Amino acid sequence: QVQLVESGGGLVQAGGSLRLSCAASGRTFSSYAMGWFRQAPGKEREFVAAINWSGTYYGDSMKGRCTISGDNAKNTVLLQMSSLKPEDTAVYYCAAGSQVNYLNYDVERRYDYWGHGTQVTVSS
Repeated sequence: QVQLVESGGGLVQAGGSLRLSCAASGRTFSSYAMGWFRQAPGKEREFVAAINWSGTYYGDSMKGRCTISGDNAKNTVLLQMSSLKPEDTAVYYCAAGSQVNYLNYDVERRYDYWGHGTQVTVSS
């Protein structure tokens, strides 16, 4: 069992930056791939970024404007976001999956555990 808690969301002006953090507890953090997804009001949840032992992966929505990184010693994964736009407004979720690889990193059902999300609001 893995518990995930996101933090770092908030209100930011367009063009600004935010760093989201996901603290993991439970089973060995390093054995899981970690991902970030987001869901805007009235829209489906979409993939943002993921990291596992083989590398990092990014979705089209924020490619070039975000960086995912992990700290195995602290059981934490970070999502640094910059040049934020109003359309980035969403609830951002952290997820962990033991069967995530380079073929399915953007597939929600491959992730076994999810946090409750943190709200990011970007004002224009």
